[in-house]
Amino acid sequence: MLDQETKKRIDDCRNILVGKVPDPKSQVEQITIAMIYKFMYDMDLGSIEMGGIPNYFVGEYEKYSWGNIFNPRIGGNEMISLYGEGIVKMNLNPNIPQLFRDIFKNAYLPYRDPETLKLFLKGINEFHYSHSEKLGDAFEYLLSVLGSQGDAGQFRTPRHIIDFIVELIQPKKNERCLDPACGTSGFLISSYKHILRNNTKKNLGDLITPDERNKLVENISGYDISPDMVRLSLVNLYLHNFSNPKIYEYDTLTSEERWNEYYDVILANPPFMSPKGGIKPHKRFSIQSNRAEVLFVDYIMEHLTPKGRAGIVVPEGIIYQSGTAYKSLRKSLIEKYLVGVISLPSGIFQPYSGVKTSILILDKELSQKTDKIFFGKIDNDGFDLGSQRREIEKNDLPILTTEVTEYLEGLRNGKLVESVKLTYVPKSQILDSIDVGFSYDRYVKQIKVNTKYKREKLENIFIEIKNGKNVNQIDEVGKYRVSRIQTISDGTFNINLTKWTNDEVSEKDFLSKGDILFSHINSYEHLAKTAIFDKEEKIIHGINLLKFRTNTNIALPLYCLYIFKSNLFRDDARRFAQKAVNQASINTKSIKNLEIPLPPIEVQEKIIKEIELLNKENKELENKIKENKDKIEDRINKIWE
Repeated sequence: MLDQETKKRIDDCRNILVGKVPDPKSQVEQITIAMIYKFMYDMDLGSIEMGGIPNYFVGEYEKYSWGNIFNPRIGGNEMISLYGEGIVKMNLNPNIPQLFRDIFKNAYLPYRDPETLKLFLKGINEFHYSHSEKLGDAFEYLLSVLGSQGDAGQFRTPRHIIDFIVELIQPKKNERCLDPACGTSGFLISSYKHILRNNTKKNLGDLITPDERNKLVENISGYDISPDMVRLSLVNLYLHNFSNPKIYEYDTLTSEERWNEYYDVILANPPFMSPKGGIKPHKRFSIQSNRAEVLFVDYIMEHLTPKGRAGIVVPEGIIYQSGTAYKSLRKSLIEKYLVGVISLPSGIFQPYSGVKTSILILDKELSQKTDKIFFGKIDNDGFDLGSQRREIEKNDLPILTTEVTEYLEGLRNGKLVESVKLTYVPKSQILDSIDVGFSYDRYVKQIKVNTKYKREKLENIFIEIKNGKNVNQIDEVGKYRVSRIQTISDGTFNINLTKWTNDEVSEKDFLSKGDILFSHINSYEHLAKTAIFDKEEKIIHGINLLKFRTNTNIALPLYCLYIFKSNLFRDDARRFAQKAVNQASINTKSIKNLEIPLPPIEVQEKIIKEIELLNKENKELENKIKENKDKIEDRINKIWE
C-alpha cells in the first residue's frame, strides 16, 4: 500500500524536476530510471551484507555505482558527468539482465544543472527498498498524480485485497496462472508467494523441487498494454527470482495472438474505463460489447481450463447495469462459471479513486456442483475509507477468508457448509429477475422480525398488484383526473397534484377506495413511498404507481399501509432496486415475493387502533411544540422591542 513517506518523496522529486523537465512523461521517465538505478545498488549492498559479491556495478561499470556518484569528494559537474554517462551506458552493461538493459535503452539526462541533479538524486537516495513492491508503489503513484491512471481506469489494487483474493482462489504449484491486465504484477507475485508458503516445511518453499520451481515460474504469465507497466513487471518479477519473466506487452481485448492460451487460475483487476467510442475488439468474444470491463470478464471466463478458477475485481456496472451486454455476461457467468460475489466498500481505491467495486469468484467445476451463488460483503478492510487510508482495528477479511474457503472446500467434498456472514441465493432467482443483477443489497438476508405470526407473500394477500394505465396527461381540466408519482409524494393522496386526461378508459382503470399506491419508480430517496386512496371521486390509476387491492377477508388496507410505511419494509423492498442515473426501480415480480407478518383480522384491528392513538398523541405534541414556539418568539420580540 502507498505510504505517506513514499508519496512525499515522489512529490518532492517531481517538484525538483518541474523547472528543468516540464513534460510530465519525461518526469516519470527520469524518476523511474533513478529509482531502478538506486534499486540495483541496494541489491548489490544486500548481497555484500550477506557475505556475497556485487552483481550489477562491477568491472568497468563499478565507477558508475550509486556510492561513487554520491562520493562527497566529487563536485557537482563531476556528478553530472558520472550519472549522465552511467544511465546512457547502462543498457550495455553485461552484468545486468536484459530486461534491466531494456529499461535504460535510449535513456539520457535532459538537463545539465548540477544543483538540480544533486537535489534530485538526494531525494531518490532516501528510498530504501526492503523489497521490490516499494518500486511498484512509487511508480504507480507517479502515474496517479499525473492523471494517467484514472484516464486508463488502472486503479492500484491494495496489497491486502490482492492477497485476500489469492487466498480464496488458492493457486497451486503445477497450475498455469495469468493476469491479463497485470500492471506491476501484484497478483502474480502474491500467487507465487502463496504457493511457496503452502509448500514449506522448514524454509520457505523447501517442498518444491528445482524442476517444480522452474516449471512454477514458467507457468506464471501476465499481459499489459502499457510498455511502462511491462517494464516494471519484468523488474518486479526478476527480483522475486523469476530469471525470465513471462510478461508481454499485449492488448488483451484487440489482439488474437494469444487467444488460444488457457489457464487454471486467472486473477485480475482489469481497467474499468473504456476510451471514447469504446473498445474495438475482435470477433472471437462471446459477448458483443465495446466496454472494457465487459470484455475483460468475458475474456477471463472463456480462457479458463475445465477446472479453472478466477478472482476478478469489477466495477458496479458489471453488477447491475441493465444493458444487453451486461445482462448477457451475468447470465453466462451464472450458468457456467460464477460461485460467489463479494461487495467491497467504495473507498478501497483511495487515494486514486472512490469507485465502488466487487469481487467475482469463478470456478468452472464448482459452479456445476451447486444451484446457488453466495453473496458476501466487506464493510471494513482494516483501513479507513478516507484519502489517507489509515489503519483501523475493524477488518472483515479474516472471517470472510475462512467462511468462503470452508464453503468452497465443502462443495469440492460434496458437503454443504453454509455460514452466517454469507447469503446463498438460488441461481434461478437471479436468472428470473429482470436485470439478472448481482447487487449484494438485493440478496442480503432479510431482517428477522420478532413475531409469532406467519409471514405471507404479498401476492397471497392482495387480489391485485399491477401498474397503472399509461394515458396522455394534461395540465388543463379534462375528462378524468390521473394519479401520478407526485400525487403521493408526501405519503398521503393529494388530489391537487393529479393531472387530467381525455383518453377513453375502462372501469378497471379507476382506483377504488382503500387501494394502496406504491411508488416503485422514483429517485432512490423517494422509492417505496406509499399512500392509501381515500377519495370518492373517479380517478384513473396512472403509470409508475403500483396499485395494491387488498383481499379484505384476510387483511385490512390500513394495516397493510402501516406495514408498507415502516422502515423495515421499505429497506426490504429497496434491496431489489435497480439504480439508473437519476432514478431507481423495483420490478413487480420482486415486490410480489416480499413477505410481511399477517396476524388475524382482530389483531390487525388492535394494531391499527394503537398506531392511530400514537399518531394522535404525536399530533398533539407537535401542536404543543408549535404553540410554545410561537409564544417564545412573541416573548423574544417583546423583549427586543
